[in-house]
Amino acid sequence: MNKYPSDIIFTPTVKQLQEEYGSRDSYAHYEQNGGGNTAVTPTLVNMAAEVDMLYLGTSNADGLPYIQYRGGPKGFLKVLDETTLAFADFAGNQQFISTGNLLDNPKAFIFLMDYENRKRIKIWGSAKAVTDNPELLSKLSDPSYPAIVQRAIVFEIDFWALNCRQHIHRRIPEEKHLEIVAELENRIAELEAKLTRE
Repeated sequence: MNKYPSDIIFTPTVKQLQEEYGSRDSYAHYEQNGGGNTAVTPTLVNMAAEVDMLYLGTSNADGLPYIQYRGGPKGFLKVLDETTLAFADFAGNQQFISTGNLLDNPKAFIFLMDYENRKRIKIWGSAKAVTDNPELLSKLSDPSYPAIVQRAIVFEIDFWALNCRQHIHRRIPEEKHLEIVAELENRIAELEAKLTRE
C-alpha cells in the first residue's frame, strides 16, 4: 500500500533517481504536504470545462504504450462524480487500439493541455470503454457537434497533479485568431475609408 498518493508515480526507482539528481528533498516535501490529488477539485472541474482535446495513454498486454489524441466540443470531458471522468469516443479510423488496450490492461493516463493559458494536468487511473449505457452516451453527446458517439470512455482517477508551465509553447485557438484578424481587417477598412475621405 502506498504511503502517499503520489507514490503511484514516485516509485522506489523514481525516488532513487530523485536522490541521485538532487530533487528528492523537494518531492519529499511535496508528498508530506499532500501534493497531488485523488479526487476531483474545482481546478480539475474548471480545466475539464475548458478543454476541447486531450491525450489518452494506454498500454497493451505486453506493456507497449500508446498515446491517442481525442477531441470534441469544448467541455467534452465530463466529471461524473468525485473520482470519475468520462468522454464521448467519436467514430474515427476504426483501428480500436486504445479500446483493445483497455480490454487487456485497464491502466490509463489522461494528459490535459491548455496551450493558450500554458496549463497542464496529468491524471493517472484506469479506464474502460462503455457501449451499453444509452443514458451515459446521451449525457456525453453534444447535438451541436457533428460526430457519431461510438462509446464512452469512463476513467477512474487514482491520482492527478498540475504540472509546471515551463516549456509549454503558447498556442491560440483558431476561432480566436479569426476574431483578431476580423477586428484588424475592420480597423484597416475604417482607416482606409478615412484616408479616402481626406
